[in-house]
This record gives sequence, structure tokens and C-alpha cells, in this order.
Amino acid sequence: MAFQKDNTFVTGRLKSMTYAFNGAVKLIKTEHSIMVQFSLGIIMTIAGFYFHISQTEWLCQTLAIGLVLSVEGLNTAVEKIADFIHPDYSKRIGFIKDIAAGAVFFAAMTAIAIGLIIYIPKFV
Repeated sequence: MAFQKDNTFVTGRLKSMTYAFNGAVKLIKTEHSIMVQFSLGIIMTIAGFYFHISQTEWLCQTLAIGLVLSVEGLNTAVEKIADFIHPDYSKRIGFIKDIAAGAVFFAAMTAIAIGLIIYIPKFV
């Protein structure tokens, strides 16, 4: 059965959202790095409620959580594509994977900095 594109605006967008949601669920259920990041996001959300963070702090925290999860998802996609294209070890594929992981590192360090800026004052 060939994939047929839905060109209608509403149903096409709804189908796209369904695929995106299913992809997010697959990430959370199957990828350990996403499981860890998602769990940390939940913990930080609970912490936000506990410490009554401000609206601006919520915005920054939500953006940081979304950034890390998004980049981690893209990293996973890059790794899966690389493994599909070249299943055996390859120095060049390893380089590509390292760069994708480096992007996750930047996002995670940014999220940690945001978390420290928000929560250190709550403890001092």
C-alpha cells in the first residue's frame, strides 16, 4: 500500500500531529537517554511547583526541558539513520554521531545552567 499524502489543511495537520505524537511516545518508550531526560523534566516540573517559581522561571525551565528533549530526539534520529546506512563501525559515522551527541551536550549544559540560576537562590 503506497503512502498517499493528505493535502487538506485540517486533516493533513491532524495526521501530522498524530505521527509526531506517536514518535514522541516511541522515543520515551524505547530510548534510554530520552527516558532519563524525560524523567528529569518531570522532576524539574515538580520542583517548579514545590518552589513556586515565577512565570519567567517557568518559561525558561519549560524551554530548557523542551530544548533538551528535542535535541536528544534529533540525536537519536541521526544515530538511527547512521546505523541504518552503515551498520558496521566507521570512523566517519562515529564522527557524525559524536557531533550529534555534542549538540545534546550543549543543550543539557544550557538546561543545567538555567536550573542552577532558578533553584540556587531557593536554597540560599
